[in-house]
Amino acid sequence: MTTPNILTMTLTELSALPQPEFVAELGAIFEHSPWIPERAWAARPFADVDALHQAMMRVVQAAAPAEQLKLITAHPELAGKEAAAGTLTDHSTGEQRGAGLDQCSADELQRLRSLNARYRERFGFPFVIAVKGRNRYQIMDAIEARLLHDHDTEFATCLDQIGQIARFRLDAQFAA
Repeated sequence: MTTPNILTMTLTELSALPQPEFVAELGAIFEHSPWIPERAWAARPFADVDALHQAMMRVVQAAAPAEQLKLITAHPELAGKEAAAGTLTDHSTGEQRGAGLDQCSADELQRLRSLNARYRERFGFPFVIAVKGRNRYQIMDAIEARLLHDHDTEFATCLDQIGQIARFRLDAQFAA
């Protein structure tokens, strides 16, 4: 496993990059979705991390529903088959490990996978939550609570959570 890219440049330097290099630096902020920094590049220069995050979130909000769905479905299930196979992105591996999802007992893993399956069956996309600061029990409780949402509410909740994940990743990348 490689370590996620840590920027060693300022936002001024990042803002001055040509689009391909800008995207290369920020392409992993949104899971498998480099189109977001690609489109946000036009909003340069960025005065601070807030401005960068807001520009990226405007791209997400302006995206067509099909693109938003693709963004949601780019996220792996928590403690799912990607985790078991070791194919998660470096960011997702660290985030899931930080929440203790790699330490689930057999019963906890069965409960989590059952909740993931129920959620995907109900909504048609994976459960997405910013796991930083949460433990595996809180995450499982959140899935159960969110299973009560309607589709539109849950779709919006996933996009909000993706925004939180992106902010955590930006903060880590810029060591904020």
